[in-house]
Amino acid sequence: MADNSQYTDDSIRSLDWKEHIRLRPGMYIGKLGDGSAQDDGIYVLLKEIIDNSIDEFVMGSGKTIELTVSDHKISVRDYGRGIPLGKVIDCVSKINTGGKYDSKAFQKSVGLNGVGTKAVNALSAFFSVQSYRDGRTKFVEFSKGEIVREEAEKDTTQRNGTAIVFLPDEYIFRNYRFIPEFVENMIWNYVFLNAGLTIHFNGQKFISEKGLYDLLSRNTDAETIRYPIIHLKGHDIEVALTHGQQYGEEYYSFVNGQHTTQGGTHQAAFREAIVKTVREFYKKEFDASDIRASIVGAIAIKVQEPVFESQTKTKLGSQNIGPDGPSVRTFITDFIKKELDNYLHKHTDVADGLLKRILQSERERKDIAGIKKLANDRAKKAALHNRKLRDCKAHFDVNHDKRYETTLFITEGDSASGSITKSRNVETQAVFSLKGKPLNCYGLTKKIVYENEEFNLLQHALNIEDGIEGLRYNNIVIATDADVDGMHIRLLMMTFFLQFFPDLVKAGHVYILQTPLFRVRNKKETIYCYSEEERMQAIQRLGNKPEITRFKGLGEISPDEFGLFIGKDIRLDPIVLKNESIKSLLAYYMGKNIPERQQFIVQNLRIEKDEDALQLINKQQEIGEDAA
Repeated sequence: MADNSQYTDDSIRSLDWKEHIRLRPGMYIGKLGDGSAQDDGIYVLLKEIIDNSIDEFVMGSGKTIELTVSDHKISVRDYGRGIPLGKVIDCVSKINTGGKYDSKAFQKSVGLNGVGTKAVNALSAFFSVQSYRDGRTKFVEFSKGEIVREEAEKDTTQRNGTAIVFLPDEYIFRNYRFIPEFVENMIWNYVFLNAGLTIHFNGQKFISEKGLYDLLSRNTDAETIRYPIIHLKGHDIEVALTHGQQYGEEYYSFVNGQHTTQGGTHQAAFREAIVKTVREFYKKEFDASDIRASIVGAIAIKVQEPVFESQTKTKLGSQNIGPDGPSVRTFITDFIKKELDNYLHKHTDVADGLLKRILQSERERKDIAGIKKLANDRAKKAALHNRKLRDCKAHFDVNHDKRYETTLFITEGDSASGSITKSRNVETQAVFSLKGKPLNCYGLTKKIVYENEEFNLLQHALNIEDGIEGLRYNNIVIATDADVDGMHIRLLMMTFFLQFFPDLVKAGHVYILQTPLFRVRNKKETIYCYSEEERMQAIQRLGNKPEITRFKGLGEISPDEFGLFIGKDIRLDPIVLKNESIKSLLAYYMGKNIPERQQFIVQNLRIEKDEDALQLINKQQEIGEDAA
């Protein structure tokens, strides 16, 4: 029989809004993170603020948004109507208070739940809001959701709108910093989806005239696309698509301006509709994988009262366009079937280019069918006792409260693998051991992924053979020594991912592990330093000639120490693709352009001695000669 003696009236506690958000931040903004991943919580905070400004633009108020971002501080100023002055405090600090519950006014709004701005307020060490409205202004400052300073209403000559400044709380977001490239991608998506909107970000102007056409133009290699971008627009729907030379499929999907990075019902319907329409147009039952291989597509729809699968709105769950509307699947299928079919009939050059790409994919698939079957049979046997993989318990493709923490460390050598294996969190961290330097796959076809046992086992460990939908680890971390050989292996692994699985990199799943270069300590304190600058600061802090250790390899770091570097204070450098061609990027680093690359290595790499730089140049010269 249960003991009720400890369960009394005093056991029941009510949290106020800010306590609840700070106690359970994941419920409101997904994972926390330090800003090294583009879906980390600090970017969700920024998005929640900008979404309000976007909704003002959609309602016809304010065509310009000014955004300033430093490592830690965000300032957003819009020129919408401004929050009603008497409701400024309520709108940023009272749950279920907002202007979006009138479905006629905001029926296709993203920020409908009235929680977003309050979550930003509660999770910020500093948060200020100032509303400008009809010649009057109101200012309030908060810290962690509590009012710190409130100014009385006063006259102003400023244009209508709202200004918000915030600093995420370092207690919740440890060692965080905003990465400009991630913010820039977010800004581009906003302007692609809102024709006529201008966003000024850190002094740079962002604007788009052709919407999703511009999005694909920016995110695809111009020299590799097989035919001009197809751009189709209708009521509450816009799509763009083309085919390139890269492996895999790549989609950008949006609902009411929200970037649904995990897809959902609309993205699934888009993929199905393309296959169905193409088969009917060419009157041939092509394999679906041949039609979609190397595709780059974008879809944006508007839905009344959208249902998302999480508070962060990264996956659409809605089955219908609205309470009285058709299903999402029917709406998208009917549009694609009519508009894409018409487009292909009118543009025979595009139809020819698309057909040639499908036939090429068909030939490539049949060409590797035999080796693929043998390789997969080997991988299945190895999976039963895969000595290269030390797996963890939780996985990204299974709904689990720690799925975003799932990490696969790719290491080289027994000592490094051993250190990580002994100190890792077996719940969420797995280790894949390379037997030596991986094969340089620059310029090779995907056939090599199946012919090379190590690459084949790696793609099976990640579960990415047929796309990244089934990815088993959210973070893929290349963990190599901080010496010349380690940098060489790092380049070879980055080449593998960029060559065969670029969508993994573009989706922000691939990282480099930062490990300390130095340990500086005295009898009272130990400081781990990741750069020469940090080492000098540590020496100055500890004084009196502290003991200094230079770490050359991961194997030199004891498992107990290593646990400090892959736990809650882990430092990861994301591999961020700026607006540049993967083909030209790989050609620069792995091709035969020796003088330019030598100069880059000397000027940019963090190497202790000139001899090390020379060593790396020699190794890269060998790569160029091999590639040639």
